[in-house]
Amino acid sequence: MGWKRPFFTLWIGQAFSLLGSQLVQFALVWWLTRTTGSAAVLATASLIALLPNVFLSPIAGPLIDRWNRRTVMLVADSGIALVTLGLIAVFAAGEARPWMIYLAMLARAVGSVFHYPAMNASVSLMVPHDELGRVQGMNATLNGAMTIAAPPLGALLIEALPMQTALSVDIFTALFGLGALLTVRVPQPPRVAAAGALNVPRELADALRYMRSLPGMMILVSMAVAINFVLIPAGALLPLLVKDHFGGGAQAFGWVESSHGIGVVAGGLILSVWGGFKRKMVTSQVGVVGIGIGNLALGVAPGTLFAAALAAAFLTGLMLAFNGAAYAVLQSTILPEMQGRVFTLISSLTTAVSPLSLAVAGPLAEAFGVQVWYVLGGVICVLMGSLALMTPSIVNAERLAAERNAVILAERGA
Repeated sequence: MGWKRPFFTLWIGQAFSLLGSQLVQFALVWWLTRTTGSAAVLATASLIALLPNVFLSPIAGPLIDRWNRRTVMLVADSGIALVTLGLIAVFAAGEARPWMIYLAMLARAVGSVFHYPAMNASVSLMVPHDELGRVQGMNATLNGAMTIAAPPLGALLIEALPMQTALSVDIFTALFGLGALLTVRVPQPPRVAAAGALNVPRELADALRYMRSLPGMMILVSMAVAINFVLIPAGALLPLLVKDHFGGGAQAFGWVESSHGIGVVAGGLILSVWGGFKRKMVTSQVGVVGIGIGNLALGVAPGTLFAAALAAAFLTGLMLAFNGAAYAVLQSTILPEMQGRVFTLISSLTTAVSPLSLAVAGPLAEAFGVQVWYVLGGVICVLMGSLALMTPSIVNAERLAAERNAVILAERGA
């Protein structure tokens, strides 16, 4: 029982902060869509937001493993809130330009590069390992609930109020999240691998060597690279799919996002009660296959059948919650003192292809239509998920990684 009060204090605070962040994201993306109507602009915005994840994550990981993780989250969240204050000033002055939005997205992404790995690494030390699967289900439910609430609320705010007023909501939610962080103690891992002077290449090499020692890890990362190559552009182009293919506006885009969120909530509730299959990687890869089916349906749905888009978005959300079981596996099997480096290295490796995919996404979508990315993404997801389910080192990853960690710890003790 002792873990629940500090964890849920932190969790509830982050829930409020997440709502504000998603409101800002929705408002900025729709402002770019309405102002430019360009696939290239949306792809560029997504690319800029991903660059810190690709290039800064390898440096952030070793630092997160060295620094106090609560302090990392406090500084990152405060920085993101300051960026929102800057946006409020720009919109209030009537001087907003797309390049300013790009710059704000870049700065907010830098904060996220530090915040989310620090948060994920902290959870594994705050929550008993046998509860991580259910906590991941709760996280999926939370993310889905935010996805349900943020789009229609964001659409209502930006249609009824000036942008600067709509964005100000993020400041209040950020303050709530920061207050929660200040009231809890976040456990710190042993600094076994991070002793001595900081040497980023050496510590990244240690993290990569550790990842390669875990059965199935590099295969899984390679599959995630292929999936992200097609799904990242699909996510970036969703506003244009709604606007140009289905003929909808901000409210229609909000309904698609909310339908996706309802699916995530449903999947998260199922996962938090059920806990998933005995082998959590099976739950995760069933989710990948389901995400593929949902994207295929979204890509082939006729423009006159908006209900099909809502159903497809619901399915992808439901299956995304199942796919989240992979995080529970990582949190329970990666040694605590390695988690900052490994989480950020995985994030960097799996999104490293995004600059290339987003660079070609805009021109290809404008030449052949945005639906091509959803069809391609669906096929890749179904293929990768099916292959993973037939790969023993992946479906048995939790047990095999635990055995490998036992050997590492025994060697340290010797």
